Amino acid sequence: MLSALAIANYRSLRELIVPLGALNIVTGPNGSGKSSVYRALRLLAQTARGGVIGSLAREGGLPSTLWAGPERFSRGMLTGDVPVQGTRRSEPVNLRLGFAGDQFSYAMDLGLPTTKETAFALDPVIKRECIWSGPLLRPSAMLVDRHGPTLRTRDDSGEWQTIPQPVASFDSMMTEFSDPRTAPEMIAVREQIRSWRFYDHFRTDSESPVRLPQIGTHTPVLSDDGADLAAALQTIREIGDPVALDAAIDDAFPGSSVSVASLEGRFEVTMHQHGLLRPLKGAELSDGTLRYLLLVAALLTPRPPSLLVLNEPETSLHPDLLPALARLIVSAARQSQTIVVTHNGALISGLTREEDVRAIALEKELGETAIAGLGLLDRPRWDWPSR
Repeated sequence: MLSALAIANYRSLRELIVPLGALNIVTGPNGSGKSSVYRALRLLAQTARGGVIGSLAREGGLPSTLWAGPERFSRGMLTGDVPVQGTRRSEPVNLRLGFAGDQFSYAMDLGLPTTKETAFALDPVIKRECIWSGPLLRPSAMLVDRHGPTLRTRDDSGEWQTIPQPVASFDSMMTEFSDPRTAPEMIAVREQIRSWRFYDHFRTDSESPVRLPQIGTHTPVLSDDGADLAAALQTIREIGDPVALDAAIDDAFPGSSVSVASLEGRFEVTMHQHGLLRPLKGAELSDGTLRYLLLVAALLTPRPPSLLVLNEPETSLHPDLLPALARLIVSAARQSQTIVVTHNGALISGLTREEDVRAIALEKELGETAIAGLGLLDRPRWDWPSR
């Protein structure tokens, strides 16, 4: 389980260290930085799939994603005695992402290219990557260290050995080195990150593939866009927890049930509702009903991820469905560490009734996102690897 998320200089997140528990609710007013936290998590997930540089380039490169304020605020700026203004930099330009875990921790430092003679001006450069044992960064805990193009790993005796093949500035060590003998920790961290699952806004419009019959195959993990909903629900019914599936539907729609019709290998969701003489097909269901079914398929997966992240899952749902959704999320958090990004009061209330729920309320001051009520002594200890 992750114990902390660390982000520096990404949009409004100048220096944010987020303590994490089993079930976490990231909330706050519009513009407080909730979406930036979600996007930073997705960037971290891209490191294990080789997509972090491309993702940043699509956001406009480092110039468009870096913290736009001063490197640090003086006391006068904070009190309002002097205007906010730039200061002489004491550190190189960087965007840093990382997490602390019970077993392994990871950090990445991205910066500007050293040469301007390139057409790939939007590509940041990976300056440093590290994996260490436990949540605290110490020289003795370091297991894998990438500094520029050079990659080092620990051998069986604990001594450093340099990998002869250099790593390109636009490649993460996560995807460029996979020797289980010399760096088993890196493979473990990479597979952990690859298991993370993100669900954002599902398409439920009239042209959405969710409403149409789709080729059905075993689908233990619902896709990001939810197009394989019918196959995912049928997979839960056959190799997952069908009792929990029926209970989740009845909890939200009393007296209703969901089944999957199959015609020549094509699956289609059908819903039996109390009082109707025939089941409704996916094309006939409301946006809110369909979205709830998508969340059911995501949360009752037969293959729970190590980390499940939901961004505004309440979108398009009627308020009456939110208590059932909250109970579903709480149940899923018993198997997967879960982060819910939301500003919906009813959903927050339903989730915070449970024990061991960590509420992370974001606020913004002078353009910088911070966690409300979290002092310097309360936040998890975190040290960034130096360049």
